[in-house]
Amino acid sequence: MKYVDEFRDPEKARFLLEEIRVLVPQIQSERSSTDPIYIMEVCGGHTHAIFRYGVETMLPKGIELIHGPGCPVCVLPMGRVDDCVALAHMPGMIFTTFGDAMRVPGSKESLLQAKANGADVRMVYSPLDSLQIAKANPNRQVCFFALGFETTMPSTALTVLRAKQEGIKNFTLFCNHITIIPTIKAILDSPDLQLDGFLGPGHVSMVIGNTSYRFIAEHYKKPLVIAGFEPLDILHGLWMVLKQIADGRCEIENQYKRVVPDGGNTVALDAIGKVFELREFFEWRGLGSIDHSGVRITKEYAEFDAERRFSVPALKIADPKSCQCGEVLKGVIKPWDCKVFGRECTPETPLGALMVSSEGACAAYYQYGDIEKIHETRELVEEVA
Repeated sequence: MKYVDEFRDPEKARFLLEEIRVLVPQIQSERSSTDPIYIMEVCGGHTHAIFRYGVETMLPKGIELIHGPGCPVCVLPMGRVDDCVALAHMPGMIFTTFGDAMRVPGSKESLLQAKANGADVRMVYSPLDSLQIAKANPNRQVCFFALGFETTMPSTALTVLRAKQEGIKNFTLFCNHITIIPTIKAILDSPDLQLDGFLGPGHVSMVIGNTSYRFIAEHYKKPLVIAGFEPLDILHGLWMVLKQIADGRCEIENQYKRVVPDGGNTVALDAIGKVFELREFFEWRGLGSIDHSGVRITKEYAEFDAERRFSVPALKIADPKSCQCGEVLKGVIKPWDCKVFGRECTPETPLGALMVSSEGACAAYYQYGDIEKIHETRELVEEVA
C-alpha cells in the first residue's frame, strides 16, 4: 500500500475485525476465563489515533486497551515545569519550547502564564529554530526546552553538534529527554497492572529499531508488535498480538516495516551517542524515579547544558491531590475514572499534563469521547453509591 486512503479501507478493516473476533473467544477458551485480554499501546500517538478513528468501539468486548505513558509531556513531573518557568524568568533569557509544553501546569505558573507575566517565552517547531534565535540575539541567552523520547533526541543532538561547530556561545538546552525501554520495564514490574501484550511505539522504534525490545518477550514472556498510526496499522498490530497469544508465542514483531528498520537509524543513534549519556535516575510523573530512564548532556558538550550553566531550583513538587494523572499514566484507571476529568479539569482549564498534550490520554478522551454520556454514567454511579 502506498496511499493514505489505502490504510483506511473499510473492507480491509472489516476483514481484520472479523479475524480479531475469531481470536478473542479462542484465547479465552484456552484460558478457561472470560477475563479481558489486556493490551497496552505505549505511544500517546496510538491513543489519539485509536480514539480519532473509533478503533476501540469496533473491538469485541474481550479486548481491553490500556493507555500507557508514551506521552513525554505528560510524564514530566511538575517540578521540572517549575524549573522551566524559573529559567524563563531569568533576566535576559529567551526560553524556547514546543507548543505542547506551553500550557502544562507548574505549581504556580505554566510557561504560557510566565509569558503573559513578562518572560520571553517563544514557541518553536524544532531546536534549530532556537539556534537561529540565538544567532539573531548574540547578547542574550537562549535556552531550548529539550524533551521527548528517542523520537526527538536526534534533532536536539544534531543541533548541539551544529552549535559546537559554529561556536555559538549563547545557546543551551534544559534537557528532559527520556528513554522508552526503562519505562516499559517499570510498567512490567508494576504489581498492580495486568498486561497480556503491547502495541510498540512506531516513532521511537524508527530511531532505535526493534532489537531493544527483546527482553520483553524473552524475560517477561509478553508479545510486542511495533505498529503504525493509521486505522489498519492499529487493527493489524492488534491482530498480530492476539495471534501470538493464541499460538502461545512471545515475540517482537514489526508491523510498521515501511518506516521502522530492524536496526534503527544509525545516523540518529550516532548523534545521540555523541551528545547524550544516561542519567543515574530520572523522576517521572506517576511512575516515580526510574533508573537510567533519562539522558543528560555529556561533559564534552557541557557548555550547552542549562543545568550546568544556570542555577536551576530542581525541586520536587507533588501533583494536586485531586488530579489522578499518575494512575492514568500507569493504566490503573481510565481518564473518566478521575473525579476531576471533564469537570474542573478540561483542555481550557487543565489541572494535569494529560489534558494538555496532543498525545495525552485525557485530551483524547475529552476530544473524541462522549463527554455527556460519561457525565451521565458517573452521576448514576454516584447516586447508587
